Amino acid sequence: MREKPRLSFWQIWNMSFGFLGIQFGFALQNGNASAILQNFGADVHHLSWFWLVAPLTGMVVQPIIGHYSDHTWNRLGRRKPYFLIGTILCCIALVLLPNSSAFMTGKAALLIGAGFLMIMDASINVAMEPFRALVADNLPDNQRTLGFSIQTFLIGIGAVAGSWLPYVLANYFGVSDSAPAGQVADNVIFSFYTGAIVFFGAIMVTILFAKEYPPAEYEEYHGKPKNEHSGLRQIFTDFGRMPVTMRQLGLVQFFSWFALFGMWVFTTPAIAHHIYGLPIDDTSSDTFRKAGTWVGVIFGVYNGVSAIYALFLPAIARKLGRKLTHALSLSAGGVGLLSMYFVHDPNMLIVSMIGVGLAWASILAMPYAILAGSIPAGKMGIYMGLFNFFITFPQIINGVFGGPIVHALYNDNAIYAIVMSGIFMFCAAISVLYVQDKTDIRLSRKS
Repeated sequence: MREKPRLSFWQIWNMSFGFLGIQFGFALQNGNASAILQNFGADVHHLSWFWLVAPLTGMVVQPIIGHYSDHTWNRLGRRKPYFLIGTILCCIALVLLPNSSAFMTGKAALLIGAGFLMIMDASINVAMEPFRALVADNLPDNQRTLGFSIQTFLIGIGAVAGSWLPYVLANYFGVSDSAPAGQVADNVIFSFYTGAIVFFGAIMVTILFAKEYPPAEYEEYHGKPKNEHSGLRQIFTDFGRMPVTMRQLGLVQFFSWFALFGMWVFTTPAIAHHIYGLPIDDTSSDTFRKAGTWVGVIFGVYNGVSAIYALFLPAIARKLGRKLTHALSLSAGGVGLLSMYFVHDPNMLIVSMIGVGLAWASILAMPYAILAGSIPAGKMGIYMGLFNFFITFPQIINGVFGGPIVHALYNDNAIYAIVMSGIFMFCAAISVLYVQDKTDIRLSRKS
């Protein structure tokens, strides 16, 4: 096989730019979905069940999209058709989700909102999965950490903008952050409209300016894939043949994403009760809405930290190795999450989010950089999709049991779900040290 040519910084930038739009929309969902659903009448201990939509759709959609993108080639390319389809559907959902009460009222609006959340999640998965494969397709191994780091930087920029937009609209542009019970405030609604525009524009940059290797040239760099049946049952065959490194990373991902899911679902009710002092059943007061808006701000902080930290990850990985870099970053995330229990001033949550940001940057880059070197020829899309199983499965477990645990063991005090997330982040840090990374940059330089 020929060595893939190195790409310039701007080629990698254009190839990854669409992720800025994806994360802009994803950040709006993460920062506001719980509050929106509670506005429509969801109880705190039921929130994790509504959030189950994301990992369930991801578990089904991403391996299928990965499999078929490995076998696709048309005028748009191999991965790009899926970017476009997912983007269009997600933009529609971004516009409709905060307006669910316009279709129905009361609990019916809650069900409509959950349906739009499902469409958004499925569409984000369709658009997102091929991006990981595209970076691995186009970059030689010695540029993959850089590629995923640039991708993580753009993810951070998009997430900061999406997380902070409701706060900025309310505090600097005079857009109302109040609304009657059962409705969503204008600052959130207009943020979702903006998210749809940014999402589409960013994806089009990648579609128009990023290069994909045509089939013949692709085989020169990746080798000719084995002659296998290309039906959906091949997904199950490939799952059974997954590389050892991928299995080991699965445990790391389980702990990491269990922790992240708990943070995304329960931060709003946790700080509303634990820090703002609101009753657990207060889900529609102006103070609750301000708490929800502040969650968007602090989520923007961790994404901003991740964007900056991502730029340093390649150099740190060259010095310490990818595994130790990831372990230290995850440990910082554990400290950040546990510290939230001891915070009483909302502004101090910014400090907690610094540690979370270090972990988030590494979670978005290091596992994929480690995994890419172990994937066989012609299987980048399917294995990147199957790797998503280790992201969705822990979220499903947390989604099914997290809410009942908060209700039965924590008496609906969601701050203890955040503490549990911190503990799981430390478990991830320990488990990554046992992963086999044959293409570790530091080890390769020594050999």
